[in-house]
Amino acid sequence: MSAAENKQLIQHIFSDLSKGKGIQSLVEAMADGFCWTVTGTSKWSRTYHGKQAVLKDLLGAVGSQFADQYTVTPHRIIAEDDYAVVECYGKVTTKTGKLYNNTYCWVFRIAGGKLQELTEYGDTHLIAEVLEDPA
Repeated sequence: MSAAENKQLIQHIFSDLSKGKGIQSLVEAMADGFCWTVTGTSKWSRTYHGKQAVLKDLLGAVGSQFADQYTVTPHRIIAEDDYAVVECYGKVTTKTGKLYNNTYCWVFRIAGGKLQELTEYGDTHLIAEVLEDPA
């Protein structure tokens, strides 16, 4: 796929994420071997290998802490070759009543029309302060 097609895929995903429509578009775009790396030194920081691990150990574990629908709004999407970079802002309240409003830079690698990798840069101090540790 071209950089323009990759950017269009990312725009479609973030259109749904920003409107609170859930993660279905994101999940559908993931390759089976999709890996998500959370950078930093929080207890969530590591690489989650494989679509099922991402869904269960990362997105499921984090999502279970949210009181309402998490929204992620993109501010800038840049695509080149097999990569798309998204500066975005996530917003939600946790079940404990804490605000989890994080600013991110997500770097996607896309091949064959599917998301292969995502590297997440965010506020790891906020993650440690607001989210309960993963099981």
